[in-house]
Amino acid sequence: MADAAYGLWPLVVLNTLLFIAFAASFFHPKSKRDWRAMGAYSAFLVALFTEMYGIPLTVYLLGSWLGSRFPLLQDTHAGGHLWNDLTGWSGDPHLSPFHLVSYAAIGCGFWLIATAWKTLHAAAQRDELATTGAYAWVRHPQYDGFLLIMIGFLLQWPTIPTLLMFPVLLHVYARLARSEEREVAQRFGEQWTAYAADTPAFWPRRPRHPADRRTPRAPARR
Repeated sequence: MADAAYGLWPLVVLNTLLFIAFAASFFHPKSKRDWRAMGAYSAFLVALFTEMYGIPLTVYLLGSWLGSRFPLLQDTHAGGHLWNDLTGWSGDPHLSPFHLVSYAAIGCGFWLIATAWKTLHAAAQRDELATTGAYAWVRHPQYDGFLLIMIGFLLQWPTIPTLLMFPVLLHVYARLARSEEREVAQRFGEQWTAYAADTPAFWPRRPRHPADRRTPRAPARR
């Protein structure tokens, strides 16, 4: 192989386990639904690191097709930074705009998972519905955190398998969210209905001030 950075299967295993353990320490999976969310994230990491350090399948597939037009697209470790190659970035790939944004997205993703878990855990201890912190902006901040991490890795090291997996994982998380909401709705009833009507599921929106959450006035009597 042209680059010794590939075929490093111990690094594939090490990085995969490291990021899975790191996410689990923030997410604290307990229920079957939690483990399914972790499983989807883990599958993404396996596909990612297999190409990053194992077999550069995407580079092989695209190299013969785009190689003449994009000479940097070759079976080397640097060739895996596809966005840099396709846009002509010639500097250090780890300092490209794509990488810098990816670092921010991954960091924000882990932060969101951690801070949302703290809010959720505190609410569970009081047997209350979590509606503060990140949950005031969006109903499923932890799933958003996982998606941010995946988007960060796609900006950093896109591959054909992970690009194909991402919309599938969006569907998986949407299904898990709907299942979770059905259970929470049964438990909290009207409180959940009011919260869900005012808070988006995945796309965050600035929470309204309590004074703006006015109930409609009754019609004036004649």
